[in-house]
Order: sequence, then structure tokens, then C-alpha cells
Amino acid sequence: MTTYQIAAAALLLAATPLAAKTFHITPSDEAQETIQLALIEAEPGDVVHLSAGTYALDDGLSLDVDGVTVRGDGPDATILSFKGQTGAGEGLLVTSDRVLLTGFAIEDTRGDAIKAKGSDRLTFDNLRAEWTNGPDAKNGAYGFYPVESTNILIQNSEVIACSDAGIYVGQSDNIVVRNNRVHQNVAGIEIENSTHADVYGNFAFHNTGGILVFDLPDLPMVGGHSTRIYDNVIVNNDTPNFASPGNIVAGVPQGLGIMVMANRNVHIFNNFLDGNSSAHVMIVGYTQEFTDERYNPLARDVVVRDNVMARGGYDPKFDGGAALAAALGGAIPDVMWDGSAAFMRGDAKIEEAARMSFDAPAVSLNLAVAGADVADAQPSMASARASIAEPAPVMLPEDQPGMTAKPQLAMAD
Repeated sequence: MTTYQIAAAALLLAATPLAAKTFHITPSDEAQETIQLALIEAEPGDVVHLSAGTYALDDGLSLDVDGVTVRGDGPDATILSFKGQTGAGEGLLVTSDRVLLTGFAIEDTRGDAIKAKGSDRLTFDNLRAEWTNGPDAKNGAYGFYPVESTNILIQNSEVIACSDAGIYVGQSDNIVVRNNRVHQNVAGIEIENSTHADVYGNFAFHNTGGILVFDLPDLPMVGGHSTRIYDNVIVNNDTPNFASPGNIVAGVPQGLGIMVMANRNVHIFNNFLDGNSSAHVMIVGYTQEFTDERYNPLARDVVVRDNVMARGGYDPKFDGGAALAAALGGAIPDVMWDGSAAFMRGDAKIEEAARMSFDAPAVSLNLAVAGADVADAQPSMASARASIAEPAPVMLPEDQPGMTAKPQLAMAD
């Protein structure tokens, strides 16, 4: 072989990617070190396979390598137990791109079960996050918690007993949350300060509130908009609120189906709601003082259409709710809107058209400004029929890991 041929062969070898590897891991006393070492040594395309069994872990795990799959043998078979956790807040922290997490459970973490930050093309599929002691203020805040990320897919999974939100996506863009079961959380699903989200096919039950779409001030990304909530079953959200005092979701009333706060262009359609005793749909402005000049605290451009709403609003748990229900004939109508189309920024009153469209019985509290005391409400039935264009369906990249997984209906057993 000539020198030229040797050099060419070397170049070809260097340009040829090595075959993907699979790290096979089984439960052992060294599981903590074994799993973390695999997550460090993995290269793009590799699989970390966690065989069936229970892994007793005492510290958090982290993944910062792109293109890795972490795969178990099913969320009832492969269980990462953090009951003895003494270090780190979350069970698993992901800070890389093109990651697929599938087929395992995370239980009893001190903080969040799985957190991702700054990730792109991240998929949660066929997972379970649970605090096995049931609802408790000492439980971790979030089950699945991607933040400041893009192209997020969360599907076919279950989250139980979070002290904040079971599935939370914050300050992110291009999001699909589909066919999950969320129960016994304060909030079942929360989309916060995010843009372009489709939330569909989920079963939210026995939470304090089923599905929340919020926008909050003083975060790096504000101005959440363009969320579609459709084809969900949102029933019997009756768990007393067990969030820590001072947490924003500590103000979510027990018995709430869907809540939109200070967000724009939210479309709620083709859902089934029943047994939500405070209200099926609540639309409100942000109620606390703020100084963030980028922030708009009004809920606006909200559409509620073509839903099936059975019994609801019969025992409201928010301040002034009982008196309001009595004044309205004994129950809160299917949709309750604070009616505010103005807000205060310092001493200045800023007015803005807060367009709404409802095809269900709705009440407006006719509050003068967002955040005004409910005691100042002047309720009247609302007839809101603005023409508001629906956001385009969210399109995730075709090469996103887990896109070939067949979505499953997240219905009751």
C-alpha cells in the first residue's frame, strides 16, 4: 500500500462514526456509580439500558452528552428509587440535546424527578414519576421539568403526587404533551412562560387543578402564547392544595379543571370535564404586584369551544366563591372570567382589549383591573364571541428521538 493509500485509509477511518454502543446495567450495590459512569462515557448514538429491577440511589444523576438514549424495561419494571437520597435535588438532570428517556420510573426524589435545562429535541416517553407516600408538601415540586428548552415531547407517561406540577414546561418553545396520566398533584400539567404548545389526549384527575397555562413576571422569558388544550379528559380534580406557602400554585383552588392566567392565544376545545367543583375553566389576570415592564398580566385572546362539560362549579373553594355561586343560582358556570381589560403598572392604568370567545355558559366578574379583589366583582353572564385565529399545530422535528413511538390513550383503568 502506498503512502497515499495509507493516508486516505486513515482519513476514511477517522471520518467513519464508530458503531453505537449499549451499556447494559443491572441493579447492584454499585448502581449509583455504574449508571453515572455510563452517562459520562456514553457518546452520541449510544444507549444506556437499565435492566428490570429496583435501583437504590442516594444521589442525583446527570447527563450532558448529546444523542443518548436512556432506556428501561418499562416503568413498572425498571425503578430508580431515591428514597434514601441525600445529595442533589433532582433524580436526573439533562443538559444535552437529542435525548430520549423511556421505559423506567423515578420514585421519591428529594426534588424534581427529571429536570432538563437548555435542551433541544428532548423526549420523555413511557415514564413514571411518583412519590409513593401520596400528596405531601415535602414531596418534590415537579415530575418532568424541562425549562429553557425547545422541541419538547412528553408522552405516554404518568406522574403522581408532585407538590407543584406533575408535568411542567417552562420558558420553552415548540412543545407537545400528549397521552399522559397525571393525578394527585397540585397541578396536573402546567405550561408556563412558553410558546407554541399542544396539550392533548391527557387524563388529568384527582389533582388540585387539572391543566394550567400561566405567564409570570421576572423570568428570563415572558410573554407566553399560542397553546392548544384539546381532546383531554379532566375530571374529579378534588385533591386539597398541598403546595408550600408562597408558591404560585398554592393559590390554585381545589376543584379546578383548567386555569389560564395572564397568557395569550389559548384555545380550549374538544375536552371532557366533569366533577371539578370550583370551576371547569377559570380565566384570570395575574393578581400580585410586579415591576417587570415587559409583562402583561391580562389573560387575553382565549377561546373555549366544543367541550363537553358535565357537573362542575358546585362547591367553589376560592375566596368569595360560595357567595358568587349563590348569587348565580347555586353554581359557577362552566367558564369563569375575571372580566378585566386593564392593569396597573405603577400608578398608570393601562387598558387593553382582552378578547374572548366562549360557546359555553360563562360569567364575567367585571373586575376593573387585573388582580382586583373578588369582593369588588360585579358578576354578569358573559357573551363573548370574538374572532380569534387558532394557533397552528405544533410540528416537532422528524428526527426527534422517540417520534416513532406510538402514542397511547391515557384513560382510566
